[in-house]
Amino acid sequence: MTNQTEIAVLGSGCFWCSEAVFQQLQGVISVQSGYSGGHVQNPSYEQVCGKDTGHIEVVQIEFDPAIISYQDLLDIFFDTHDPTTPDRQGNDVGPQYASAIFWQTDVQKETATQVINARQADFADPIVTKLLPAAPFWPAESYHDDYFIQHPNQSYCAFVISPKVEKFKKRYSDKLKS
Repeated sequence: MTNQTEIAVLGSGCFWCSEAVFQQLQGVISVQSGYSGGHVQNPSYEQVCGKDTGHIEVVQIEFDPAIISYQDLLDIFFDTHDPTTPDRQGNDVGPQYASAIFWQTDVQKETATQVINARQADFADPIVTKLLPAAPFWPAESYHDDYFIQHPNQSYCAFVISPKVEKFKKRYSDKLKS
């Protein structure tokens, strides 16, 4: 991370979906899938799927705030998953799929609080996104990297991620990398 970049850590269900969205944005330098918030050091995907590590599937986003703001990232976060379902995104169910924002600075915490309060009007049900302090980030195994790019025809990618990405691209076409 350089002095000009910041880190955002967001959990919005399956990290393959989140990575596929955020890596397409102008100003995003890198997106790394991983785990955060739990009590097990350096957990494996299998351990996290066991639902007793306390970890949430997250993406760690390095971004340039001169190009894309933290608030923009949060707006996209809320537009690309359901923040009203506790521990669930579609057919993905379990505590590892919780909606969560791991704030890295007091400014991020304040921004996230404001965005959550403002976005509540967009949802019929209460937003259940967890607003959590920064916690150790554990990178996921390398086979998760660029998962959607590498496996676009895999059934989960084709039926879950692809429609989400297409909807995102239409709504945020002005923010996409060329």
